[in-house]
Amino acid sequence: MIPGHATQEGTAGFAKRQSKVSNNHFKQFAGLTLSSVGIGTYLGNLDDSTDGLVSNAIKTSVKSGINVIDTAINYRAQKAERSVGKAIAEFVQSGDARREEIFISTKNGYVTNDGDINEEFWVNIQNTLVKPGVIKSGDISSGYHCMTVPYLQDQLNRSMKNLGLDCIDLMYIHNAAEGQLQDISKEEFAKKLKDVFEFYETQRKKGTIKYYGMATWECFRVPDNHAQYLSIIDIVNIAKQVGGQDNGFRFIQLPYNMYLDQALTLKSQNSNQNTILESCMQLGIGVFASVPLMQAKLLAPNILPEFGNLSKPSHRAMQFVRSTPGIIAPLVGQKSQEHVKENLEFLETPVLSETEFTDLVKKLSS
Repeated sequence: MIPGHATQEGTAGFAKRQSKVSNNHFKQFAGLTLSSVGIGTYLGNLDDSTDGLVSNAIKTSVKSGINVIDTAINYRAQKAERSVGKAIAEFVQSGDARREEIFISTKNGYVTNDGDINEEFWVNIQNTLVKPGVIKSGDISSGYHCMTVPYLQDQLNRSMKNLGLDCIDLMYIHNAAEGQLQDISKEEFAKKLKDVFEFYETQRKKGTIKYYGMATWECFRVPDNHAQYLSIIDIVNIAKQVGGQDNGFRFIQLPYNMYLDQALTLKSQNSNQNTILESCMQLGIGVFASVPLMQAKLLAPNILPEFGNLSKPSHRAMQFVRSTPGIIAPLVGQKSQEHVKENLEFLETPVLSETEFTDLVKKLSS
């Protein structure tokens, strides 16, 4: 197991060493210096070839100035975490980066099998989770989601082993509202979430995680009358109940791009006075953006409008997201050498100022 976690000194030192990125490529949050583009690891086949592509993409990206890596235990049935772990071990061993310089997040909550074990999905779940008593009857919601403490403890242990780390910088509960609110009331959900946050606070004291958050799909970008809507103020208050003012709930993740723009445009928070991004900035919550390229759908010719005098669609898409006030970084999935090279070229482009971003958005909407 590799010891340590991302630190103020480590991430700042990483940023200082980067000579081929723009002078405002890194952003400050929670005392950390984080790259304005992060690596996502969601899609890909369950094979060794994809493992190699993911690990190599991560190593190349870290060498080029990215120190934010995002994964989840269910991505590629645990193989994504293992690919991340392999990359971390190799760049730490080679000296290309230290553990303290890299911010690593993962997610738990989805019921997942093991892509390295040749068993049908539910047979594997039966053998690894049901028979050992980790999951009991009634624990799984919506056919795929579990947020009981015994399950999350089991998954945390697996994630740490997969990643080869003794501390994970950020642990998200993964699509909790989306996976639970079809089956239970908002009141029952709040009780379950409180149990989860208490577990995370206990793990913070043990030093196995540094921060925790919620990785989401709909709940923070829908109107307040939607069945899966959540108030970020309510969520922060739950974290304060269990962890006090110094609690570890500091991040959320949500879909955001030029077309899924509700985080920027929909005033559904704080009695419909704020967007989720405005509320997060007021509350001191950092936001990472998933699907910035809409899983490559935004890269098709003539889909994206002009934005910031950038010729490549991928660059326009990333610039829109990372320049949005309140967003720390888009999380971009990249495996092929061609895509990695194209995305890393973009790091030389400065992040837009808030005024520049606002002016460009006004032109888009006019």
